[in-house]
Amino acid sequence: MKFLKTLALGAAMATSLAFSAQAETVRFWYHFDNPANPMADLVKKFEAANPGITIEAENVPWNSYYDNLYTSVVGGNAPDAAMVKLFAQPRLTEMGALEPIGERIDAWPGKADLLDNLLELNKASDGQQYYLPIQYVVLYLYYRADLFQNAGLQPPKTCEEFRDAAIKLTKAPETYGFGLRGGKGGWDQWGTFVFSQGAELKPDGLTSPEAVAANQWVIDLFQKDKVIPPSAPNDGFQEIIAAFKSGKTAMTIHHIGSSKDLVAALGDKVSAVPVPKCGNGQWTSYGDESLAVFSSSSVKDAAWKWISFLAEGENNVSFNSATGQMTVTKSGAADWKLHERRFVDATVESLPFAKVLPQNSATSEFVNTAWQTNMQQALTGQITSQQMMEQLQTLFAQ
Repeated sequence: MKFLKTLALGAAMATSLAFSAQAETVRFWYHFDNPANPMADLVKKFEAANPGITIEAENVPWNSYYDNLYTSVVGGNAPDAAMVKLFAQPRLTEMGALEPIGERIDAWPGKADLLDNLLELNKASDGQQYYLPIQYVVLYLYYRADLFQNAGLQPPKTCEEFRDAAIKLTKAPETYGFGLRGGKGGWDQWGTFVFSQGAELKPDGLTSPEAVAANQWVIDLFQKDKVIPPSAPNDGFQEIIAAFKSGKTAMTIHHIGSSKDLVAALGDKVSAVPVPKCGNGQWTSYGDESLAVFSSSSVKDAAWKWISFLAEGENNVSFNSATGQMTVTKSGAADWKLHERRFVDATVESLPFAKVLPQNSATSEFVNTAWQTNMQQALTGQITSQQMMEQLQTLFAQ
């Protein structure tokens, strides 16, 4: 009997030692501002299903997130996996920091549940897949359903219908058809009407006759049709949303992140549809957040298990309950309850034609300074549409 007890104890110790040898810890960085953070519950659920893997999830403040991330890579102390945005992908790939995960994604059962176009949008310039999508937003058209109903109008599906509705809805100075964000950050509204008609951020991509004409069309909405408030050249996000809430504008463009605030103010008076089709094209801006495994990780398999877990079904819905953005899954979108259904539908319906800008220094200058400066000058008549596009084109001349 004593021998059997000793044998059992030895077997238990051997099993414990084997388990310890196989135990892996995944260091994961993310950023949530929401105090209602579901991460602890997600970690607990994952660890229960994956004995031997421990997740150390660190909520890194957003204002220092990428400084800390780049520093950790250079210092040889990068996390095993982290939340990442597309603007960081070129730099991280140049640093050799990212692990290609395309083969893992292809073999992953969850791939079939990802919404269409997400993987294509996330693909790196070298054709590799380094990012697994975790949440997203796309821009769509908000419209005042009450003002449209009073005017006997349907939400526009084309640029021609958009202009016609904007003209009919304008009763200046009380109401204007469209709230244009002419200040910082307004390039993506402008892109709806200009990138949809062939303009691209590349050599000669902004100065084609079609691109210049599309830009002139936007300028004419302000200067000739006068369907945009006079304040538009300086209006930023807060101004366009305030004008829409008050009924000063009947349409504007933003994403689902504004829907709760607008519903709180307007109820059923606000609705949404995809942005209009202009010419033969349709374009809207894609806002991303993804997950990546870092090439320096010694636990890549465990890190992949963790990030793919976060991108699946109800786990992804729980994750995005803290972000206010959209789930990346078809199953989650079908039963999404965080936002009103009409805004979810406008988002999902817009995803197939959503695009991202080239990720380079020229694009950064375009987005942060050049577009705003030139758009303001064009709206106020200081430069022509041709001059605006030529000046922007110089950023992409090489």
